[in-house]
Amino acid sequence: MEDSPSIRDRFRFKRATAGCGDGNSNGAASKASSRGRPRLHNHGAGRLSRKSIHLSVPCLKGKSLLYGLILTVVIVYTVASVVMQSSIAASVWRKGERRWRGGKGLREGLRLGSGLRFVTQKRFLDEGGGLDRARRDGRVGVRPPRMALILGNMKINSHSLMLFTVVNNLRKLGYVFTIHTIEAGEAHSIWKNVATQILFLTPETNRQVDWSIFEGVIVDSIEAKEAVSSLMQEPFCSVPLIWIIHEDTLAKRLWHYEAMGWTYLLSHWRGALSRADVVIFSDFSLPLLHSALDTGNFLVIPGSPAEVWSTEQYIKTHSKYQVREDNGIPREDLVVVIIGSSFSYNGLSLDHAMAMHSIGPLLLKYARKGDGGSCKFAFLGGNSTDEYNHALQDVASHLGLAPGSVRHFGMNVDVSSVLIMADIVVYGPYQDEQGFPPLLIRAMTLGIPIIVPDTEIMRKYVVDGVHAMYFSKHDPKALMSVFSLLVSNGELSESAMKVASSGKLLAKDILALECVTTYAQLLENVLDFPSDITLPSSISLLQQLTWEWEAFGNPKNEDGIEKLDQKDDFPTRASIVYILEEELTDDAGPKNITENHRRIVKDFPTRQDWEILQQMEEIEEYKKVEMEELEERMEKDLESWNDIYRNARKSEKLSFEANERDEGELERTGQPVCVYEIYGVTGAWPFLHHGSLYRGLSLTTKARRLRSDDVDAATRLNFLNETYYQELLCEVGGMFSLAHKIDEIHMRPWIGFQSWRAAGRKVSLSSRAESVLEQVVNEETVGDVLYFWARLDMDGGVSKSSDVLTFWSMCDMLNGGSCRDSFELAFRKMYDLPSQIDALPPMPEDGGYWSTSHCWVMPTPSFLEFMMFTRMFVDSLDSFYPNASAVNGCLLGSSKVEKRHCYCRVLELLVNVWAYHSARKMVYLDPRTGILMEQHPLELRRGFMWPKYFDFTLLKSMDEELAESADDGDFPRDPWLWPMTGEVHWQGIYEREREERYRVKMDKKRKTKEKLYDRMKHGYKQKSLGG
Repeated sequence: MEDSPSIRDRFRFKRATAGCGDGNSNGAASKASSRGRPRLHNHGAGRLSRKSIHLSVPCLKGKSLLYGLILTVVIVYTVASVVMQSSIAASVWRKGERRWRGGKGLREGLRLGSGLRFVTQKRFLDEGGGLDRARRDGRVGVRPPRMALILGNMKINSHSLMLFTVVNNLRKLGYVFTIHTIEAGEAHSIWKNVATQILFLTPETNRQVDWSIFEGVIVDSIEAKEAVSSLMQEPFCSVPLIWIIHEDTLAKRLWHYEAMGWTYLLSHWRGALSRADVVIFSDFSLPLLHSALDTGNFLVIPGSPAEVWSTEQYIKTHSKYQVREDNGIPREDLVVVIIGSSFSYNGLSLDHAMAMHSIGPLLLKYARKGDGGSCKFAFLGGNSTDEYNHALQDVASHLGLAPGSVRHFGMNVDVSSVLIMADIVVYGPYQDEQGFPPLLIRAMTLGIPIIVPDTEIMRKYVVDGVHAMYFSKHDPKALMSVFSLLVSNGELSESAMKVASSGKLLAKDILALECVTTYAQLLENVLDFPSDITLPSSISLLQQLTWEWEAFGNPKNEDGIEKLDQKDDFPTRASIVYILEEELTDDAGPKNITENHRRIVKDFPTRQDWEILQQMEEIEEYKKVEMEELEERMEKDLESWNDIYRNARKSEKLSFEANERDEGELERTGQPVCVYEIYGVTGAWPFLHHGSLYRGLSLTTKARRLRSDDVDAATRLNFLNETYYQELLCEVGGMFSLAHKIDEIHMRPWIGFQSWRAAGRKVSLSSRAESVLEQVVNEETVGDVLYFWARLDMDGGVSKSSDVLTFWSMCDMLNGGSCRDSFELAFRKMYDLPSQIDALPPMPEDGGYWSTSHCWVMPTPSFLEFMMFTRMFVDSLDSFYPNASAVNGCLLGSSKVEKRHCYCRVLELLVNVWAYHSARKMVYLDPRTGILMEQHPLELRRGFMWPKYFDFTLLKSMDEELAESADDGDFPRDPWLWPMTGEVHWQGIYEREREERYRVKMDKKRKTKEKLYDRMKHGYKQKSLGG
């Protein structure tokens, strides 16, 4: 069987714009590539023949002769290196191309010297993120931003350390985290320090989490894919999702999916990753490996303690001189490791050639035969192959280097074992890196002085002469000068020791600050911060950050420690990647694939298949109707009474099954109250209740539960079929539909409502509270009472402000600071009040509870009166926001979600204003214990209520005036919301209907008289048979 390619060869490349050809055709690209290769040798020297060289040498004397020989040697080994690397790369490409679409994909569009770069989307990390202005405005919230963190496991490893550091610092900025985990682990006690709650996710509980209560969700592993599936359906598909992928399990399988033609698996994973607003990788190689799944949401946030963690664990079990002895290197030798690129692509053919060109003087000085052979040079990069090593030794032999003085190690070996042997590490790849190289962090952790090129990425992280030594790129003299500062008499100098020591201290937390601040900046740009949220503190407060090493300590269990160089290929739990492969492919599976790579694709119906199926059903229905009509016209023998009786019984049975009522409907018979649970999406089904007390109220026809008697609001009021009005009114739209001709649906003395979100937010009624509610509505026969069980401050935290929260201040916080102004404007227009009269109903500051989330019960007549008031209030409010869905069309919210649901938060609190000022008794029912507590007693409201504005007679007259205008076609604006929200009825309509009935009655009498008169005059005439 052919060996699997290295993981660093298994990705679809994105080439940088600079230095890349057009790639019009293979031949043209090859010629262009050969013409575009940089020449590393002198043009004049390249044209010299052997004879000319031989004749010119005797003419040189003294130093000129020495310099000429050195120049000639450098030219020879440089040319040989380029040829060697090109031949090796060509052989690698020939092997790799057969694995990718018959030889296409990897080399196409790439040429010698071209590079690969991952381009980050700038929109993810825009400075400020819109919060700077909100901070300047001094917005005060009532609760901190809530975040959900989904962990694939709770193991103690480097990734957990990184994530814990990020979460702990985000918590300091003001975020609150709830952790959901797939598996338990040793780090459970550590995570408890940064989470308000830790919950375990199972396939059963996965659908019972209300993700909409969080401002965002962070998923830290590819193994948490099932949790992401629950976020892909409404109403959770709009919750911002950040998916961190640190594993390469999926990347290792992508090349196999393409080779086998498993396009559905690729589409499945591409669809799952596209759900995330941002997919985060910690290394620039991982997005390239997953490039087949990129939909424009990939982002790299560099920074991980993985290299330090792995190196420190490696030091505990390995010794520098023992590793040297295993590799045949004497302990007294000076070992220099030259790090190249970690990728195997065309640009790599120049990496070691350019490195050898830069260190040429070093090789000639320290690795020549007869010079003692006390210095060894090791190249680390690419993949290690026998042909590559043999070619490298041939070049070293031609240059006159001592045997074994130059060696090559690939990235597919234990890189820590190579670095631990080094006395000095030189970083010299041909291509510039996008991030600080992880191998340099390992070298610095080992206490090895490093020599790096003077590039922008190096200047960003290390200081010349302190943490590392700089040299000018492609300048052998500069490298020779720097090297001489680190080596003295064949040993490391005192300067080298200082550089190594300071570099080791820096490496421990080199990228911690950048990692944490980038995550904080990302959250500010991706999340929506509603009006009631306390904004997180400024990122500038994060200074001098380090990884949380103290929290994790030194793990005693070595088996639980992550070893990046020796991955566990046999995990205790099967990866979700392999589980999906088994589920989404045929029984043949990846184990029984033949050599011809036959395609195994699941047969899923396409749109064309559904259209064909629909046509077949229509043809069958047409034929069925045609046959029934033909049977009716054909003569039939008279059936016996037994056959007629049997057919009648069969018809009754079928009719009963078709109209059989839901079990809950049968249980509700005789109940005094019914609580309607309002929902608008299928994702809310797991949160709905069953039983005699509840009945569903679906805002859309598509979301209605199957095999249930849920009320379909959209069929009762047509305007709810428009998404704009559904989102604008939320649960109140369902109430309008139920109040419209309520006798057809609800015929009980009490009516109640509860949002589907109540169950997810743990404020739904317990069985004990349900019993108390049913008991009190049976006993309560005098007066109007409003029972509610979701109080206003239950979902929020404690405000950071010292001011006492009032009803209107809370309403302002929930509605972008415009609740009072909008309510006053709507109330003034509704009652046509002059400007000098106060139009904001006063609400007491007695510390009592207020209702929210539409969780209440009241008498049915009171509900109809409340709906009458609400319809007029919403219509008045709508006159000020004719296009609430526009960017600046709604002032009752700050985030996009709030603007889309413009009126919802005001309407949640409207029942409190109506109940308080209409002198209704307000009672809070504890949803857990069932304890009843009266709020805002009637005797304390005297002098504060405005009962005249909430009098039923006044409201009825106002309702009739609006109905008259609607009946006459006198619309104040177009569209006019009020006529769409319910019945349009006034006295004129009643009189017109009575006149119409009287006219029909008199017309019937007239026709009867005319018929009798005609019979008396002409007599009764019988029609002739057959006439």
